Amino acid sequence: MYPEDLKYTKDHEWISVSNQQGRIGITDHAQKQLGEIVFVDLPDIGKTVKQGETLCVIDSVKASSDIYAPVSGEVVEVNAALKQNPEAINHEPHATWIAVVKLADPGELATLMDATQYAELVK
Repeated sequence: MYPEDLKYTKDHEWISVSNQQGRIGITDHAQKQLGEIVFVDLPDIGKTVKQGETLCVIDSVKASSDIYAPVSGEVVEVNAALKQNPEAINHEPHATWIAVVKLADPGELATLMDATQYAELVK
C-alpha cells in the first residue's frame, strides 16, 4: 500500500530523494484522517526548515494540520498546482507532492521509516 521508494515520518509525511533534493508529501493515511483537503498553505521558496519543524499547513473540512519537514533543508520548489487543486492530495497522496527541499544533511534520512515500518505504525 505504501510505495517502497519513499521514506516516511511518524507524523505521516513522505519524502522521495534524488540528487540531494527531497520531494515531500503526505501519506494516504494522513489524507484519510484529514478528509477533504480544501487548501494548502505552500511554504515560501527559500524558506529554511529543520527536520521536524512545520513546513506548511493543510486545511481540510475537518481541521488545519501542520505538515512537518522530514529533513532539514531549503525549499527550492513548491507545487503551485495545489493552489487550484488541493484535493489532488486526496486522490493521489503518494504522487502529489507539496514541496521540494534541498537536503542540508542527507544523514537525516536514516532516521526515517521504510514502507514496511510505516505500514506497521499505521495498522
